[in-house]
Amino acid sequence: MTRYKLTLLALCCCGGAFSQTLTQAKKWFADGEFEKAKPVFERLVKQAPSNAGYNYWYGACCYETGELDKSVPYLEKSAARKYIDGYLYLSKAYYDLYRFDEAIENLEEHIYWLEQKKRDTSAIEGLMKKYRMGARMIRGVENVTVIDSFVVDKEHFLHAYKLSQSAGQISMPGNESGTHFTNEWGDKTIFAQTGNDGKSHLYSRVKLGKQWSSPQPLTGVDDGTCNQNYPFMNSDGITLYFASDGEESMGGYDIFITRYDSEDGSYLKADNIGFPFNSPYNDYMYAIDDFNQLGWFASDRFQPEGKVCVYVFVPNDSQVVYDYENTNAGQLRNLARLAEIKATWSDPIKLRSGKQHLAQVLYGHEQEQDKGEFEFVVNDNSIYHQLTDFRSAEAQKLFKSLLQKQKDLEALEKSLADIRSSYAQTANRAVKERLAPGILDKERRVNELYAEIDELTLLIRNTEIKTLKRL
Repeated sequence: MTRYKLTLLALCCCGGAFSQTLTQAKKWFADGEFEKAKPVFERLVKQAPSNAGYNYWYGACCYETGELDKSVPYLEKSAARKYIDGYLYLSKAYYDLYRFDEAIENLEEHIYWLEQKKRDTSAIEGLMKKYRMGARMIRGVENVTVIDSFVVDKEHFLHAYKLSQSAGQISMPGNESGTHFTNEWGDKTIFAQTGNDGKSHLYSRVKLGKQWSSPQPLTGVDDGTCNQNYPFMNSDGITLYFASDGEESMGGYDIFITRYDSEDGSYLKADNIGFPFNSPYNDYMYAIDDFNQLGWFASDRFQPEGKVCVYVFVPNDSQVVYDYENTNAGQLRNLARLAEIKATWSDPIKLRSGKQHLAQVLYGHEQEQDKGEFEFVVNDNSIYHQLTDFRSAEAQKLFKSLLQKQKDLEALEKSLADIRSSYAQTANRAVKERLAPGILDKERRVNELYAEIDELTLLIRNTEIKTLKRL
């Protein structure tokens, strides 16, 4: 009898502690302290895997703490059990994963059940607009070659931009949060400035003689309802890129494009430039360097607090988009998200050219100087110009092989250009048929040599770096 009473008392105590823990976790959740609440709900969902509420709370905590993929199975389970807020959070997770049609379906379910309970739905109408915009934009993902990316401190992200003088200058003077763009000739600047409404707006000034004009708001661009920042005027003097967090934005800041109409002295309605440049996160400071044939933009997608990723890409002469109907849905989502930049490397010629231009921008010298026999980049701190610069005998030996391969490639490309020219100039079908196999064979060998050179270059760097670390 005594043992029974003790057991019953223990169960009652445990039940009370359990209730107290759940109540505290729910309070943390309501207060937005998701990190505190998450381990409690994780334990509860393990104890009761079918409980719709536990799945919802744990999945929502995972979502709010950045574990997007982990959140989905739990939110799906809660939605399957018709947990109303489970639909809402699942729609948000699908949106961030670019699964826009599924996001719309779940948000519609959420709205339906709110209406059944006579609850207000106006607060989530903005979400539905963004979801539908995403569903439209995923049908026009631009096929662009992104050649590299750099994760940098958000405070100093402009240091990663390496623009030619002809592209103009981007700066962030003093402690200002807005950026300034100044054109190549230094007589026009476009900049962001916080107004009396607390929002950031775009202004321009022109230099007349030695004096700057007073700031003038950009007509036609600003509707006064949102923040605008990070302007960049293309070298044509007409095309303007900037970032805005307005209704047409996918997330926080999105990149927009507009053009100046000289007839009425105002800018045309700005358009969202779409995927992969924009995302449900903050995307901004889009800049095109026509001289170096490179484009730059920054994004905090996939990044921790205080960091941003600066992407470098090869601008298209005209927009080319992926075939929505004939591209795998998962592959298209990854391309739109820039989940892996290597997935954008479908054009080997554009990729090679872009990497060469970027290497020149990053490591080249504007002033003429004696560069020795060659220029080989080992790392950010070491650029070699002579064979005697190598500290590793093995790396030096490999580099000699690299020089030979580069000579072979140069000769092969010249031969290929000659035979292509002969093919293009002849109208004789028999001659074309005779030349075609040789062209194909040389093209194959050129691609092989490029791959061999890339692989050998990486091996040389790694070999030399290992030696340098030991010294």
